Amino acid sequence: MDLSDTPEEAAFRARLREWLAAVLPGLPPKPSPDDWPGRRAYDLGWQRRLHDAGYADVHWDASPTTRLIFLEETEKAGAPYVGANFVGLLHAGPTIAAEGTAEQRERWLPPILRGEEVWCQGFSEPGAGSDLAALRTRARRDGDAYVVTGSKIWTSHAEVADWCELLVRTDPEAPKHRGITWLAMPMDAPGVTVRPLRTLAGSAEFAEVFLDEVRVPVANRVGDEDDGWRVTMVTLSFERGTAFAGEVVACRRVLGELAVEARKNGRWDDPALRRRLGRLHAEFRALWRLTQWNVSAAEATGGVPGASGSVFKLRYSHARQELYDTAAAVLGPDCLDLDRPWTLDRLSALSYTIAAGTSQIQHDIIAERILGLPRGR
Repeated sequence: MDLSDTPEEAAFRARLREWLAAVLPGLPPKPSPDDWPGRRAYDLGWQRRLHDAGYADVHWDASPTTRLIFLEETEKAGAPYVGANFVGLLHAGPTIAAEGTAEQRERWLPPILRGEEVWCQGFSEPGAGSDLAALRTRARRDGDAYVVTGSKIWTSHAEVADWCELLVRTDPEAPKHRGITWLAMPMDAPGVTVRPLRTLAGSAEFAEVFLDEVRVPVANRVGDEDDGWRVTMVTLSFERGTAFAGEVVACRRVLGELAVEARKNGRWDDPALRRRLGRLHAEFRALWRLTQWNVSAAEATGGVPGASGSVFKLRYSHARQELYDTAAAVLGPDCLDLDRPWTLDRLSALSYTIAAGTSQIQHDIIAERILGLPRGR
């Protein structure tokens, strides 16, 4: 498989680099991590710049390869991360683009691309985390609306979101993986209560969401009623297949910075540490090639990543944790200083083997869908 740029892709890469070099020096300072209204405004402002420059639609209307080039170059240049736009741009938006009606695409996609609306993800529940299909949030049909009651946890960016990609159970008598429906819920609807959650790293980008007889129009359903599990697999394929691409580039940059720091503080003389850095260098190069392969495969099958995204997610989660464990070895006692680079990243990395599907779940998907092994009983 030829993974080099075509002439068109090379031209896109060059234009993007030139634009980034011109615009990044003029950006305002980033708000503090705890200032979520400020972070929302900052992230939406960056998205608006991308839109006005003609780069916002790479997430859906461009080829997967062009999308990958965009993620690679923006990360290399130190451009702002998608931040509060993460769910809308990389989860809900691609799902609506793939599964929504023409009216739904027209209603929800342009505001995301213009930096006008933020989405959050209402999937996990207190009693159904890794076993997502065990969700119990109920939605009963009442005329032209669903009446939703239940709760969600680890709801990304709920405190600043306008919309929520919400999984509900519309048929409680159906088998576990059936009877589920994917809804777009307005976060300002009566009956929605948001309680922020503070993580180990001290941030509050997640929240509990409580739903008390919330009315969601039937027109906000993406896909058919009770077909939400299939739609959810589309969402998760984007989350596991391409959403972390920019983070791989960031990890490769951090790896180079760790080597520089180790040479400065004398820890480069440790041959075991050098071997760790060398192995991680090979690991992240392989992960980048796997990302390119996954994107090329998705391009050949309509743009939706397949089960191979689970291979990437499984290995990347552990490689990221190993990277920041190595950062702690480079820093030595300074790794306990929360003001030092990489310390908070190390705390955040602990969640990666849980977020977007636990490593155990990824093992199951690989075994059943790629290797063809029988389901466990």
